[in-house]
This record gives sequence, C-alpha cells and structure tokens, in this order.
Amino acid sequence: MSQMSYPLLMAIDPDSVLKSAADVLSRNPTAHLDEIARAAGISRASLHRIFPGREALLHEVGMFALRRYRDALDTADLEHGDTEETVRRLVELLVPDAMLCAFLAGENQLYDNPELSELWDRLGDRMRAFFLRGQQEGRFRIELSAGWLAESFFALVAGIGWAVQDGRLAPRESAQALTELFLGGAARKTA
Repeated sequence: MSQMSYPLLMAIDPDSVLKSAADVLSRNPTAHLDEIARAAGISRASLHRIFPGREALLHEVGMFALRRYRDALDTADLEHGDTEETVRRLVELLVPDAMLCAFLAGENQLYDNPELSELWDRLGDRMRAFFLRGQQEGRFRIELSAGWLAESFFALVAGIGWAVQDGRLAPRESAQALTELFLGGAARKTA
C-alpha cells in the first residue's frame, strides 16, 4: 500500500461503511459492490481492502447489525421495570438503526452462518421472554403469542427504516409512530 493511500484508508470509519452497506442492501440485496462503495463514499478498491469480498461484507454487516440490536436490548434492560416503558426505551434505541433491522429482516443468507444464527436466536429468545413477562404482568395481550409480539415488533422497526428511507415518514416522527402503533395494537384491552 502506498503512503498516499494509507492515511485515506485509516480515515475510513468501518461502522459508517457497514451502515451504508445495510442501507443499500436492505433495499437491493443483489446490489453490486460498486453501488455499496459509492453509497459509503469510498472507492470499490477501498471497500475491498476493508472487506475482501461480498460474503465477508455481508457477514460483517450482519454481525454489526446484530451487535447493535443486542446493545439496544441490553441498554433498554428488558428484564426489569415496566414493560411498556421498556418498549418506549427500546424504540428510541432501535429507530436510529432501523435500516440495520431492515437489512436483517431481508438478508436470509445470514442465517446459514452458525455464528450469526446463534446470536439471532439468543436475541429472539430475549425478546420473546420480554413480551411473555409483559403478558404475565397484564400489560400485553395474551391472545397474541409472545413470539408473534417479538416478530411483529422487529418487523415494525424494519418497516420504519424503509418508510424513512423512502420519505414516507419523517425521521423525527418515526419513534412516536412506531411506539403508538405497536403499543396501541399490543396493549391488553381492559373492559
């Protein structure tokens, strides 16, 4: 590597590249690496220096997205406190990364990888346990399974990502829209 390109490579933020890749791939799973590099504001050669190929890039985007999802679950503290307030915290934490959730929702090749699949399963288990706790506390509807609540919540987060990306929803309105729609449909109805 020449001295001239070394500082440029060091200035590239891999997380920013991964987020840009998720933005592109969530809408176009077959996007060429040129398109991904362009969205990240780097050359294809720079992209290849960071990620040696498409498979490596997909793996890293998947791991990055799952780590961010895990971090949001950790920060929201799913195991403690009022479940409705926890949903609100979780929404605030996940909405900025909604396109990462959209990527995870659409990239089924990821789950052929045991490492990614295991992490995804653990996160899904945590979300199901959270919604089950909310059901047991009388906060969430019991005629909907905890698994379905977890799946629908994640799908709504991914949907927010797509809606914001396509200009159908303003970013500043997205957290409230998600919270109100989810809690309005998931909240247990009292007589």
